[in-house]
Amino acid sequence: MSEQTSLAAAAGLVALAFGLSTLDRWELRRRPHELAWSIALFLFAGGAFALWTGAAVGWRPATFRVFYVLGAIVNVPFLALGTIYLLAGRRAGDRAAAAIALASAFATGVVIAAPMHGHIRPHELPRGSDVFDALPRVLAAVASAGGALVVFGGAAWSAWRFRRGHMVWANALIAVGTLVLSAGGILNSVFDAMTGFAVTLVAGIAVIYAGFLVAIATPASAPSPRVPAGAGRRT
Repeated sequence: MSEQTSLAAAAGLVALAFGLSTLDRWELRRRPHELAWSIALFLFAGGAFALWTGAAVGWRPATFRVFYVLGAIVNVPFLALGTIYLLAGRRAGDRAAAAIALASAFATGVVIAAPMHGHIRPHELPRGSDVFDALPRVLAAVASAGGALVVFGGAAWSAWRFRRGHMVWANALIAVGTLVLSAGGILNSVFDAMTGFAVTLVAGIAVIYAGFLVAIATPASAPSPRVPAGAGRRT
């Protein structure tokens, strides 16, 4: 279990550092997409530390509920919100923010109240399909898949639009990181590979952070990167 706890802790620390970087930029410029990204990254860090807790001391229903809410449902839509602010403007972003906040509150309530079936093994990361009925899993699938589509699409579009200089590399890294994180969700949901999931979690967020650092190293006149990425999906 030490390998899994180390990887989960690393993913949480990278996400926390990433979130502090975007929060610092938001405090300087007050751009709403950076605030949305900061919220999403802090949620991602919370999910990673819930994974660390489960791997270190054993999975319990409360620990898995926290991990499921933060890692599978609420963080990716807030990442997508940053993309909406950038690509669609402040008015569309404000409307999306209200909808995402309400949907996140509803989904959190559903996961907290949902009955859990079967036996949770202390040293094995549960799968949503093993312990939850349909509604929590549908919410996770819609939130993660819909948000990731916006995130990856925005990154890929930006990489194509800004085909020269640092920005193409920054957005390419962001898109690759999104794919890595998505692969992590598949590994655990389909193949029940907790260590593989933890590896892709830390690798994905590290690649995305690298893309962000490349982007902010560009001259001030260069466009901002369109998206960072989301966490792996657990359905």
